[in-house]
Amino acid sequence: MTGTDARHDSVTPGLRADGTGVPAVWSRDFALFFVARAVARLGDTMLPVALAAGLLEHGYGAGAVGLAMASTAAAFAGLVVFGGVIADRFSTRRLMIGADLVRLGTQSLAAVLFFTGHVVLWQICVVGLVNGMAGAVFQPGVASTVPRLAADIQGANGAIRIAESAAQLAGPAVAGILVGLASPGGVFAAHAATYATSAVCLLLLRLPSPPEGGRVAGGGGMRAFRADLADGWREFRARTWLWGVIAVWCLYMIAVWGPSVPLVATEVVRHHGPRAYGLVNSALGAGTVVGGLLALRLRPRRMLRAGAVALFAFFGFPAAVGAGLGVPAMAAGAALAGAGMSFWGVMWATSVQTQVPADVLNRIHAYDVAGSLAMMPVGQALAGPAAGAFGAGHVLLISAAASLAVATALLAVPAVRNLVRADTRPPAR
Repeated sequence: MTGTDARHDSVTPGLRADGTGVPAVWSRDFALFFVARAVARLGDTMLPVALAAGLLEHGYGAGAVGLAMASTAAAFAGLVVFGGVIADRFSTRRLMIGADLVRLGTQSLAAVLFFTGHVVLWQICVVGLVNGMAGAVFQPGVASTVPRLAADIQGANGAIRIAESAAQLAGPAVAGILVGLASPGGVFAAHAATYATSAVCLLLLRLPSPPEGGRVAGGGGMRAFRADLADGWREFRARTWLWGVIAVWCLYMIAVWGPSVPLVATEVVRHHGPRAYGLVNSALGAGTVVGGLLALRLRPRRMLRAGAVALFAFFGFPAAVGAGLGVPAMAAGAALAGAGMSFWGVMWATSVQTQVPADVLNRIHAYDVAGSLAMMPVGQALAGPAAGAFGAGHVLLISAAASLAVATALLAVPAVRNLVRADTRPPAR
């Protein structure tokens, strides 16, 4: 696979290797990006609590919560490929700042709707749709920003994952408290503030020049845009390990993650209250912190194989909620699930960022994200009808079994399990 040389060209000047020979991660600019990602993630982890509690409070059910979440996911998955082409042609930092400002406006509007009690489902879905469009512009730039800010890409991804995990730990608990003390509108207002903070951090960021061969200036019209889109697709198809993972992940989104998010939220809130849901999600965040720490320490030679093995741990989360176990058991299952997902996430992100040439990285990442999430709105939209037909508990138990099938399928693909990391350093023992 290619991409190693391009990655070294993009190393920020002045970063030093420590005594172990692993390049340093931290710099002023990486710290700003780190804070931007952590704060934005804090707001994102508060949102499911606000949507579940707010819509249930206004007489809506699990199907409405699923549709509200699906509106964001559908817009994001449908447009992120175009966002990748744009990110390869224009300044990623400016695009990310603009996307944050758009979401600052939409979440402020949602806060007003909930504060005033004027909550209409289609309006909440429109807000989610615009958020998804902004996210589609924002997300592709993340992939190319990390290699431009840190020499140790796996370490940087691990650090960001830990920050996002800490947000996962704190966000739902804070949201539960805000819902209890104020209203769901307070959560949406706090979410808007996180996007404002992210925009300020990105505004202060001094992003190094793109690596040689990269492009930051648009031009060429629609024909060039289509050519870039097609070129990104060819690069994507050329890597069996890449499209193989995405193909398997479509099943994951339909059968596991898509239904689990709304059904876990509604089941826990309905039977145990929003604070219990906050606790369970905080346990999920604690697990992802552990997974991020493991990803900082372990440097397996075959990263995707190690990540796929870690994914088996997700089983306990939907299984515990679906079986109707108590809050402690659900929290334990969530912690294990978080650790497995976090470790997989770092292995996957680092593989993409180091195996793919820098000049097509944003587009490849966009195809990666689009393929990964394409089926999530389908799973979310079907969650309500499936729960009505079979019961939410049974659907979650099916999702738990499907999570085991997904991890097994990843290991069954030779190009996935045998992919060797692109780093020139020997793996840690």
